[in-house]
Amino acid sequence: MPARSAKAHKPAPAASPVSLPAWFRPVLLAFAGIFLIGLFSTEIADTDFWWHLRAGEFIVQHHALPVPDPFAYTTVMGHPQYSGEWTTRHFNLTHEWLAQSIFYLVYRATGFPGVVIFRAILLMLFCAIAGLVAYRRCGGFYRGIAAAMATASVATQFTSDRPFLFTFLFLAITVALLEYRRALWLLPPLFLVWGNCHGGFVMGWAVLVAYCGEAVYRFWRKAPAEGDQRLLGIAALSVLASGINPNGFRVLEVLSYYQRSFMTSKLEEWGRPQFWPPKMFSILLALSAAVLAWAHRRVRPVDWLLFAAFAGACFTAERNVIWIAFLGPILLATYLPWKRIVQPIVEVAAGVLLLSAFATGIAHGSFFQLRTASWKFPAGAADFLLQHHVTQRMFNTYEYGGYLMWRLWPQERVFIDGRALNESVFADYVRMLYNHDASGGMSATELLDHYGIQVIVMNGFEYVSGALYNLAPALADPKQTEWALVYQDAQAVVFMRHPPPGVEPLNSLQVFDHLEADCGTHIQHDPRYPRCARSLAQAFTRIGEFQRARRWLGIYLEHVHEADPEASDAYRKLLSSGQ
Repeated sequence: MPARSAKAHKPAPAASPVSLPAWFRPVLLAFAGIFLIGLFSTEIADTDFWWHLRAGEFIVQHHALPVPDPFAYTTVMGHPQYSGEWTTRHFNLTHEWLAQSIFYLVYRATGFPGVVIFRAILLMLFCAIAGLVAYRRCGGFYRGIAAAMATASVATQFTSDRPFLFTFLFLAITVALLEYRRALWLLPPLFLVWGNCHGGFVMGWAVLVAYCGEAVYRFWRKAPAEGDQRLLGIAALSVLASGINPNGFRVLEVLSYYQRSFMTSKLEEWGRPQFWPPKMFSILLALSAAVLAWAHRRVRPVDWLLFAAFAGACFTAERNVIWIAFLGPILLATYLPWKRIVQPIVEVAAGVLLLSAFATGIAHGSFFQLRTASWKFPAGAADFLLQHHVTQRMFNTYEYGGYLMWRLWPQERVFIDGRALNESVFADYVRMLYNHDASGGMSATELLDHYGIQVIVMNGFEYVSGALYNLAPALADPKQTEWALVYQDAQAVVFMRHPPPGVEPLNSLQVFDHLEADCGTHIQHDPRYPRCARSLAQAFTRIGEFQRARRWLGIYLEHVHEADPEASDAYRKLLSSGQ
C-alpha cells in the first residue's frame, strides 16, 4: 500500500461570526428608555393626584405647610378614634411637602402633559437602575434590559402621580450607589431630600441595614472589603439626615398607627396582596425564593437581607409589591446560570420585539397619553358650582374630594378626601353614603343636618366592588321634597337644599340616568371592574324596571371573568319572564 503523506491537513478556518455595528446596542438602549417612557405615560387618572397638586400650590405660594388643614371643613370635627390619630393626621398633612411642591412646579411650568412625562421619566429611571444593577452583577447586556423590562411589568401598576414615585427612584439610586461603591457621599443629601418627599424613606433604612450587615459579616469573617468602614459611617449620617423633616423619626410610630386605622383598612393599596391566581409580582417572588434556595452557597449576605426585607414588606400591603419587582430580576440575573454567548440574530430579534411592542402601544393609543382622564372626574359638577358661586357646606364622595379641592378651593371646602384625616368623620361619611340608619346613632338624614350640609356632589359606585352608593337613589324618591336634583351627567349628580336663583330643579328620577351613564363610562374605560352593572341591575329590579335590569345584568355577564351563578340565574329568570 502506498505510504500516507506525513503532512497533516490543516482544518479550514471557521467563518467569522457576523457582528452588528457598534451603534446597535447604544441605539437599542436608548430606544428601550423611550419605550418605557411611552409605557408609563398613561393619562392622569389617580384621584389623589389633585389634592397633592393643591397642597403643592399652597406650600409654594404661602411658604408654609398646610397645617391646620385649610381644604376640608371636617378635619377638626369629632373625636379621635384611636390614640395617635392626631399624630397621624399631622404626618399625613406634612410628610410629602417637598414632592407635592415639585409636582406643582412641574405642572405650573409644563401643564398636565409635563406631569405625565415627569412621572414616566421617574418610573423609567427606576426600571433602568434595576437593569443597570443586574448588568453590573452578571455582565450581560441583554439580561440587564430583560431585568428592566421585568421590573416595568409590575411598575405599570404604579403609574399614579404621587410622591411614592420619589421613593421608588431614591431607593433604586441607593442600591446602585452601594453596589458600585462610588460617590457614597451622595447618600446623606439623598436621604435628606427623601425624608421630605415621602415616608417611604424607611425602606432606604432597610437597604442601608442590609449592606451594612454584609459589611459587618465580612468584618466577622476577617475579610473586609475596601470602604466597609466608611460605609458604616455614611449609612449612619444618611439615617440622621432623613430625620430632618417635619415629623422627625415618627414615621415608624405612624406606620403602627396605620394598623389601627379603620380608614386605612378600607384602602385597597394597604390590603394584603392576592398571590393567586399568579401575577407578575408573585411569579417574581416565587422565582427569586427558588433561585436563592438553589444557589444558597454563593448568595451574598446582602441579597438574603434585602429579600427578607422586601418580601416581608410585600406580604403586608399591596402597595409594597413594587420592591420585589425591583429586587427579583436582579437576583435572577445574578444567580441563574445564563449563557454569555448572544448571537446577532438574537440581538436583532430583541430589537424587533421591542419595536413591535412600541408600535403596538402607539397604535392602541396607550402610549403618550398626555392628558387627564376627563371621564373619571366631576368637571361638569365643579363648573356648575363655580358658575353659581355656591359656597354652602358640601358633602362629597371620598374619591371626588381631591378633584373638588383642586377646582373649588377656596370658594368651597370639601367634606372628605383621600388624605384620610378623620376617623369619626369617615364613619359618618359611610353611614350617609350608604343611607344607613344604624341603631344607637344618628341616621343618614340626621347626619346631613348635623354637619349643616346644603350641597351634595357624588358619583354612583365604588367601582372595584361595584357597591352602589344608596344616598343618590334615596334622594331620587319623588316623595322627598327637601333635596332637589340640580345637575347630572356621567360623572356626578348635584343635589341642593336651596337651589340658587335661576336654577330649575331636574326630575329627580334622572338620577338613574346618571347611574347608567356612570357605570357604562367606567366599564368602557376600565372593563376590569364591571360589578357596578350587577349592582345597577339589582337596583332596577327592586323598583320594577325589569328591562333595564336585564340589560345591565347582561352587560355584567359579558365582562365578568369568574363564574357568578347567582347573577346567571337572575338573568335567565329575567329573560324567561319576558318583562
